[in-house]
Amino acid sequence: MKQEPMSKTSGGLFDLEKLETDIAEFDHMMADPSFWDNQEKAQNIIKEANEKKEVTQTFSKMEEMIEETSILLDMLKEEEDEDIRAEIESNLTELDQIVNQFELDMLLSDPYDKNNAIMELHPGAGGTESQDWGEMLYRMYTRWVEKKGFTYKVLDYQSGDEAGIKSVTILVSGTNAYGLLKAEKGVHRLVRISPFDSSGRRHTSFVSIDVIPEISDDIDIEINPDDIRVDTFRASGAGGQHVNKTDSAVRITHKETGFVTSSQAGRSQMANKEQAMNMMKAKLYQKEMEEKEQEMAEIRGEQKEIGWGSQIRSYVFHPYSMVKDHRTDTETGNVDAVMDGDIDPFIDAYLRSTMKK
Repeated sequence: MKQEPMSKTSGGLFDLEKLETDIAEFDHMMADPSFWDNQEKAQNIIKEANEKKEVTQTFSKMEEMIEETSILLDMLKEEEDEDIRAEIESNLTELDQIVNQFELDMLLSDPYDKNNAIMELHPGAGGTESQDWGEMLYRMYTRWVEKKGFTYKVLDYQSGDEAGIKSVTILVSGTNAYGLLKAEKGVHRLVRISPFDSSGRRHTSFVSIDVIPEISDDIDIEINPDDIRVDTFRASGAGGQHVNKTDSAVRITHKETGFVTSSQAGRSQMANKEQAMNMMKAKLYQKEMEEKEQEMAEIRGEQKEIGWGSQIRSYVFHPYSMVKDHRTDTETGNVDAVMDGDIDPFIDAYLRSTMKK
């Protein structure tokens, strides 16, 4: 096994003593008779407490497996036994998997990593070809969501003229949804023989992916009504199978930044406007945080990699089969598996690479 020893105290991979102190405080809060006076706050506390308890339970399990394996090794030294050797190998394989997942969970420690994620897919120039590519990626991500045990809700779906999509916005719900999907932010490139080209020529298509965390209402972002334009429209086309075909769909445009958010999944114009406004607040908040981070990076003299707008991954269907992430050089020849939602190796490699910088 290649992992470094993990520390129980601060300065190591994580601070176990602090976790245990936090859990004790949460238990004390939940024992208070007034705990349920604020239902939403209570649910958030329970969720955070359970997450911390899961971390400590996983750490305890790793300790137990290490102790058990150590005893088995001592037994093997005294007497060669194939059954003991097989059990040791099985323990080490399982432990390696648990440690890898544990490390990945520890990497997701940024303020909004545990939040739900709002993902937007926008095909580039190229008409039907790029719009079809957008729908393929939409399918890939929804398959990934289902495999992770997450759920998703279509907030906005604009059908392509002939096939595919013009744009799609989905809300992905699940612990660490944003922390994982932020690895997908950027431009995704497809190279293939176009099914829409009667001459059978090779085409290159692009789709940009944006990912922002779903943030709570208590985030202090003020939006002046004069700074935005609110339009209402009617959902139409193939997207109608995902959303309500009413005149209640809402699109909000922030004039200064050009940010656009849309929602047509709600049952009323008011609900859609609230959803679109919350998405706009999340975009503006993320922009503010990124600007502060960039400012600090410039002060420190760091060179930051450009994220949004850069090509992060290529999917090649012809003349050979390969998917390659340009940030980490992670690649696979199993294109079908990737398009069926097997993107965890790319996400894992990206998150680990960010810790090395």
